Amino acid sequence: MILRPLHDTDEDADAIAVVAAAAFGASDALPGGGPPEGMPPERAALLRRRNRYVARTDPGGCWLAVDETSGMPLGVAMSTRREGTWGLSLFAVLPSAQRQGVGRELLAAALAYGRGCLRGIICSSPDPRAAATYRRAGFALHPAMRLKGAVRKGDLPAPDGAVHEGSAKHRDLMDSVDRRTRGGAHGPDHDQLLTECPLLVVDDLAGSGYCYVDRDGNVRLLAATSRRLASRLLTAALLSLPEGTTARVPNLTAEQQWAVDVGLAAGMEIGTSGWVCLRGMRPPEPYIPSGFFL
Repeated sequence: MILRPLHDTDEDADAIAVVAAAAFGASDALPGGGPPEGMPPERAALLRRRNRYVARTDPGGCWLAVDETSGMPLGVAMSTRREGTWGLSLFAVLPSAQRQGVGRELLAAALAYGRGCLRGIICSSPDPRAAATYRRAGFALHPAMRLKGAVRKGDLPAPDGAVHEGSAKHRDLMDSVDRRTRGGAHGPDHDQLLTECPLLVVDDLAGSGYCYVDRDGNVRLLAATSRRLASRLLTAALLSLPEGTTARVPNLTAEQQWAVDVGLAAGMEIGTSGWVCLRGMRPPEPYIPSGFFL
């Protein structure tokens, strides 16, 4: 097995797709890697652009394990550093290569990229082996919930204030909210997210916040300076979805009861979804992390 840096190329992006699709299958909990078989071409292209983006911004944190003889990809780890906050965007190993030390070496390389970072965050799958691995790496495990289901718009009260369509001009606002909630700004991640899905923003005398929700009904990232504003944003995001869309709100720690309340009012079902793993920080609140951008 050879461990090498991930390159900003279509070839390496496709290698990520091979590994992630095999490791995660077609699960709707796919945290951001390659497309499962049968995924629409536009969705596959989006994931390729996203994976290339991280390989480009954080080359020191992105690693690919390949078979020394055949060159076949065996595993991938992608991590980022944003203002002292390290995050693991993707960690996947082919089922046939597991329990052979591939994952251990990949994770060690990704963790080394975070040396000197004050904080760390991982959104883990429900796999107990993954949770054990992250705990051994020094992360506190916070059980996570998820909301899922078609939104009953008639049961949701209107947002209690103005919510605006966001754009790149809100970048400073979002970075400020990030620093307040998670300790470090997402920075260039916002530029990438703006190419992927609509943005909603609140900014008034009560505070500020933002929410990304994609056209498939996934709440991708939400942060606000108060629970009231966070509830307003989530309500507006759910109401913005086309009728009949299955909405998903993942990675909710116990601190996000405000989000649970909004989801239940909308008729969504609550379930468990894995862990939010944290090091050097308390659970961000009010905050819904992205599985990929964290």
